[in-house]
Formats: sequence, C-alpha cells, structure tokens
Amino acid sequence: IAYGANEIAIGALSIVMPLQTLIFAVGLMIGMGSASVFSRAYGRDDPQTMKRVVNAALFFNGLLSLLIMGVGFIFLDELLIFFGATTSNIGYAKDYMFYIVLSLVPFTSAIVLNNLTRAEGRAKVAMISLLIGAFSNIILDPIFIFDFGFGLGVKGAAIATLFSKVIMFSYILSQSLSKKSILKINLSSLYLFDAQMIKETVIIGLPTFVRNSMMAFVTIAVHHLINQYANGDPAIYISVYGVINRIIVMLLLPGFGLVQGMIPIVGFNFGARKYNRVYDTVKLSARFLMTYFVISAILMLLFPEPLFKMFTKENDAQFIAIGVTAFRWIPIGFLILAFQFIMSSVYQAVGYPVRAFLIALSRQMIIFIPLVYILTPMFGILGIWLTYAISDALSGLISFGFYRFEMRSFKQLSLMNENE
Repeated sequence: IAYGANEIAIGALSIVMPLQTLIFAVGLMIGMGSASVFSRAYGRDDPQTMKRVVNAALFFNGLLSLLIMGVGFIFLDELLIFFGATTSNIGYAKDYMFYIVLSLVPFTSAIVLNNLTRAEGRAKVAMISLLIGAFSNIILDPIFIFDFGFGLGVKGAAIATLFSKVIMFSYILSQSLSKKSILKINLSSLYLFDAQMIKETVIIGLPTFVRNSMMAFVTIAVHHLINQYANGDPAIYISVYGVINRIIVMLLLPGFGLVQGMIPIVGFNFGARKYNRVYDTVKLSARFLMTYFVISAILMLLFPEPLFKMFTKENDAQFIAIGVTAFRWIPIGFLILAFQFIMSSVYQAVGYPVRAFLIALSRQMIIFIPLVYILTPMFGILGIWLTYAISDALSGLISFGFYRFEMRSFKQLSLMNENE
C-alpha cells in the first residue's frame, strides 16, 4: 500500500484495524473455546460432546458474524469516525473497510475450523489452511493494488484479502468434512441452537476475545490521542502507528501460534489427569516463547530504521524518525511478555475462565488504558510509546507470579497421581 498509494494510505489499515481485530477476536473466542471443550472431551473419550460442540460453534459463529456484518454496513461512516479517521485518510479507510466487512463470515469460520482441526490432532491441515490464505493474499495483493494489474490501490488490498479468506475457508471446510476428520460436522442441522455448548464455548473463549478485542479499544484510544496531541497533520502519525501495529502483530503471531498449539495438548492431558505432561508442556512452551520474545525485542531495538524504511517509498524523514523513536521504547516490554501469553492460554486449556479473563485484562485494559491517558498529556506522543513498554512489562511480571504458582500446583498433582 505504501508503494502502490502513499504513506498516508497506510493509515487506512490502522483506522480499520479495530474492526479487523474484533473480527479476529470473535473467531478466536469461538474457535479456542470450542477447541478447549473438544480437547477435554476427546481426552475422556466423549464423542457426543465432541460432536455437539463442533456444530454449536459453527452455528454461533455464523449468527454472530452476520450480526456484526449488518452493523458494519449500516454504520460504516460512523464507525470510521469513531475509530479515529481524519479528513486525510477517511476516503482510503472507507474503501478498505467495505470489503473487510464483507470477508467477516468466511474469515471467522476459517478461524473456528482451524482451531478445531488442531484440537483433533491435524495440525498439518490447520497450518496448510493458514499458508493457503497467506500466500493467496501475497499473490493477489500486487495484482489488485498496482497499475500493472487492476490498479485499485487500498481498495485492491481489501479485495485481495476477501478472496484469500474465501479460499482459506473453502480448503479448511473441505478438510473438516472429509472422512479423515473426526469433527462430525452436520450441515443439515447447523441451525439447531445448543445453548449449553454455546455457553461453555463462550465462557472458555471469552478471555481470548477480551485479550484480542482490547487491542481494538487500545487502537481507538491511541488514534484519538494522536489526533489530539500530534504536532502537525495527525495522519502521518496514524500511519506510523499502523506500521508499528503491523510489525508488532507480525512478531506476536508466532507467540499466538505457540500457545494455540499448546492449548489442545494441555487440555487433553489435563482431562486425562496426566499432570506431569501438563507441567512439561507448559514449561517447554514458556522457554520457547521467552527466548523468541527476547530475540524479537533485541532486533527491534537494534534495527528500527531499516524496518520503517521498508514502508516508505520516498524515504520520508519524518515518517522514519517517528517510527525509530517509538521502537526505542516499545520492545522493552517484550522481554517478559511471554508469561502473559502462556498463563492466559493455560487457564483456558484447563477450564479456569475467570483466571484467564483476569490475566487477559491485565495488559491492555487494567494497565494500558489508564496509563496512556496519564502519560500522553504529560509527554505527548512519546507517552504512547512509554505506555506500551510499561504495560507489557507489568502484565508480564504479574503473569510470572501466576506461572510460578500453577507450576507448583501441577507438580503436586502429578506427585499425588503417582502415589495413588
């Protein structure tokens, strides 16, 4: 988009990001919630519950996605203004958002099926579906964005995203309906309302929704603070923030991938009362994730300028300078953030939704939102970057305390099992 349009057009992605985040959060809530129920039922050999939760998850996801889509189309302009659009970027944002709303149902459905596919032990199929979606987008983006193709700019990027989500959903659905799958999808009875399974899915998946949807509200808050405290045109700052978000999300996604892979393993073994395997899985995951986040933080601290130069065709000095300043502070919180990811997911896997909910809230709602409204008036835009570093570090420290406590508990349960 930066090369096919300009740096300001990147702001369109940042403006629409709250909606994309909410869409992603809905899919993950239902997907990870149902996957947790499915994994535990699988561990105790309960095929009836396995079948019920799969069909209930697909029904509820379709219903909720259609409702959000309707709201998105009816209040398109109002939502963009609420998300922080300015006169400089609202046109780009409107072009982009229309097709993102249109992609809602296939995208969330693909996320749900992806989580359930991992829960049944077909991680390779789940991975292939994501790769199909990603590579489809990579191939279609330049065709729709640049003049050698359709030359649609920002709108082309959104259309490419829509098509890639449809392709991804088509693949994962066909695999879920195959004889190799144990998901037992009953398309003829998807309209049936299974209140008990929907309730359990939402309760378990709610922390995931909160953790991810909070990113949407954080983005909205930051957009409005940028509009209020930026020196000059806030659109350039929103574009920089859009790039920062994309880089951070790109770096966080492997973390999400690891904990999503961890959840069905922990859920299965917890349901089977194999607490020693739960302990080993959580410990290994924490080590991997901690190592990964520390390396990511170091790379961001050492190479901020090359990262931002990738996103500006004209090497805009202001654009690069704002980004470099941000990356002097934001990566600091990454050094201990791994434990927040681990513990929120562990509590989901073992069916402790309240604890998972509190851990998920700590980073963005309890710490970030109040802090950003304190530090930004004090330090200007710098206050936003400081808030990222402090909130990530504090939530990581809190989660580390829970990690130590629960690891001792798993060890004790394992010893009790051995003595029985």
